[in-house]
Amino acid sequence: MKLDEVDQDDGAREEILEPDLAIVDAHHHLWPSGYWIPYDLTAMTVDLDRGPNVTDTVFVECMTSFRPDGDEALRPVGETEFVVGNAPTAGVGATGTHVAAAVVGWADLMQPSAARTLDGHLEAGEGRFRGVRFNVVWHDAHSTTAHAGRVTVPHMLLDDQYRAGLRAVADRDLTYDIWLYHPQLLELADTLDAVPDLTFIVDHLGGPVPDEATPESRAAIFDDWRRDLQEVARRPNVVLKIGGVGMPVYGFGLQDGERPGSAQLAELWAPYVETAIEAFGPDRCMFESNFPIDKQSFSYESLWNAFMRVTSGYSADERSMLFSGTARRVYRI
Repeated sequence: MKLDEVDQDDGAREEILEPDLAIVDAHHHLWPSGYWIPYDLTAMTVDLDRGPNVTDTVFVECMTSFRPDGDEALRPVGETEFVVGNAPTAGVGATGTHVAAAVVGWADLMQPSAARTLDGHLEAGEGRFRGVRFNVVWHDAHSTTAHAGRVTVPHMLLDDQYRAGLRAVADRDLTYDIWLYHPQLLELADTLDAVPDLTFIVDHLGGPVPDEATPESRAAIFDDWRRDLQEVARRPNVVLKIGGVGMPVYGFGLQDGERPGSAQLAELWAPYVETAIEAFGPDRCMFESNFPIDKQSFSYESLWNAFMRVTSGYSADERSMLFSGTARRVYRI
């Protein structure tokens, strides 16, 4: 299913298993009406009203609403202006969700002007700007530009100018979201050591992306991903987002055919979720929807029910951290 063909009522409808469980959706996107993906605040409110108790959300950059002209370094600030101007602090939907309670914008960390971009976001954020995302995804078997949204090259994590940009993020007490693929995890570990005073937030499970979209190919890379993810988790300045695996590049094929329900998703995801939590601990993991990108593969309620199913054996305190506590602490919500 193509993203621009996803209908608001398409997908498996489910009753929420635990409607009182407080959730912070730690990663989603918004686009104005008319963009290539139809997902503005109204569209997101439809998903929020499906039943999960989402109290707050974290908006993460998605290349929208950049300023069309003016200072090149300040053009990305238009995205923060768009989000703050369109997501009211008073809350939306049936449960009064605070959409974009924390905002993560974009800055080109490969440019010396990144510091000015960060300062522009902070000024425009009205107290909600919390961090920056600059993706470095690279994989020999895949086109990475399509997934980063921008051109990437090998070994960006080791680049001196990139690391100078990371230090500018740390100097402003901001966080750093990063999407990468599992072959890059050891380079990430080196970078974590190089910038120890910066909190890194690894998106989408650290990218366990197979060469091909088959169960055999997923199994072939699983142990490598687990080993290197555990090495990353040994560093204290990193946390992990669990989600994002509805994207076709993760190889589950969920975007094709009948929409899966939460029981099927839980069965597929359990080895990944359990490995991630074992490596990082519940206090350094947070759940994300990655909507509307993952909307091509399953519904909002199926996603959250799947996470509830997978974690049913964890304690109440552990689940509170996974579903809301870690995100609140890290993003200062």
